[in-house]
Amino acid sequence: MNRALLLSISFFILTQCSSGRKDTLPPASGLSGDMYLVMDSTQWKGPLGEVIDSLFNQEMAGLPRKESIFNILWINPTKLNMVLKQRRNLIFAVSLDQRGRGAGIIKKYFTPESLSSIKSNPANFVLSNSDVFAKGQEVMYLFSNTEEQLIQHIRRHGNQLIDHFNKSEHERITTSLLKSGQIKGISDWLQKNFLCDIKIPFGYKLVMNEKDFIWVRQVNPRDDKNIFISRKKYTSEEEFEKNNLIAYRDEVCKKYLFEDPDVPDSYLITETTIPFIPVATKQTSISNTYAIEMRGLWRANNFSMGGPFVGYAIADAETGYFYYIEGFTFSPGKDQREIMRELESILYTFKTSKDIPKTEP
Repeated sequence: MNRALLLSISFFILTQCSSGRKDTLPPASGLSGDMYLVMDSTQWKGPLGEVIDSLFNQEMAGLPRKESIFNILWINPTKLNMVLKQRRNLIFAVSLDQRGRGAGIIKKYFTPESLSSIKSNPANFVLSNSDVFAKGQEVMYLFSNTEEQLIQHIRRHGNQLIDHFNKSEHERITTSLLKSGQIKGISDWLQKNFLCDIKIPFGYKLVMNEKDFIWVRQVNPRDDKNIFISRKKYTSEEEFEKNNLIAYRDEVCKKYLFEDPDVPDSYLITETTIPFIPVATKQTSISNTYAIEMRGLWRANNFSMGGPFVGYAIADAETGYFYYIEGFTFSPGKDQREIMRELESILYTFKTSKDIPKTEP
């Protein structure tokens, strides 16, 4: 989320935040991708509930079948107990014009000074805090003078709200994945030979490392997860254009990623023939560096297998290299949203040369 959006209202003081030291809080509960929404029943069943539900329940791009970005689970404020308060993703939503019992309960989370500030500053509508009722928790408060104002704010800034919770999920997943450590030697090899770095969790295995390509993989009974990094000399901004990224991806896949290593003409390609699941790109940042995210489907050129992928294109100005890093999975018949969220989390640990330790010549 745009941090300025949060910092602009950081003066709000909530009356029921966590008390005591954070290390005494219980760990947050719930599954990755679950979103618990606390709001008055009247507003949940009305336009405000509809706009929040449709925002977080919208379809995640680049998956072979429909899966929502988050699973929204509504909690009536009158039923909110300590167990429910400890969910990993929690949203409180209320407008001051709502007079229902549930709305009154939520308003008690704000001090009189905060309520006064909401009334006098209609542009402010969101506040986010971490570790409020549990460790590893993200709590967001959505508020406004009127329901209509709050709906307008959410529609205008919806992508930022989603990005904020996605970032929190990535951080949690990364922490969990790296508890058991990283693949030994990969980081040192990348820093020395690729002038970059990435954190590959223990459990992945090195499949291939070439001069300009490295591939790691984790095969489980339920899924096959893959990460690769490719690079070439950076020549122009045109390399970030979608058609050029697809062409580069296909070039790399045809050269290195075989469905069957014993059958070299069974390689992977980008799926561009399904109109309702197009390859999509957008601007983002990796390692505080401009990047283009690309999502879509891949398949073997002989149509024998396929699945979703997410990749990031980054240019390193210091070294003159253009990197394309990707995570893809083969897990037919399985839900793939959280697999892709895990792969994204690993890719987001990528660092360019400016962020890796400098070695003495």
